[in-house]
Amino acid sequence: MLLAKIEKAENQYIARFERHLKHSVHDVWSYLTENEKLAMWFPELSVNELREGGIIKFDMRNGTFLEMTITELKMQAVLEYTWGETIVRFELSEESSGCQLVLVEKISKITDHTPRDLAGWHVCLDVVEALLAGTTIESRREEWNKWYEKYVEAVNKVVN
Repeated sequence: MLLAKIEKAENQYIARFERHLKHSVHDVWSYLTENEKLAMWFPELSVNELREGGIIKFDMRNGTFLEMTITELKMQAVLEYTWGETIVRFELSEESSGCQLVLVEKISKITDHTPRDLAGWHVCLDVVEALLAGTTIESRREEWNKWYEKYVEAVNKVVN
């Protein structure tokens, strides 16, 4: 899998993950928006209301939740929401052999945590792809460890 493309834009950084999946837009969309399937690859997330202005919750696992607002929704095509000062955007489009999944993260400020988040998204997308194929990833931690250093390097190239 290719690393996300990371670029500096005017007052932010943009990380773009791109996957070409051999599955329909409908099937991929269900993993982004249906809580039962969402829990299989990102158990801390749940969609409360799937509409613009609706809420996606992140369970902090300590009894508190971070509420993230859906800022753009086009059914079967675009899901965008806030995540603190970051914007997370999923885009789906049909291709002859399935669909293209693009994840764009708009990052206001690079921190030591940024490569951790990017490696996390990378592994999450790998897990979605595996689930769609009917397989699993044995150790998400091992996969994350494999990608983390690569994202540290990639982020440093953009920042320095």
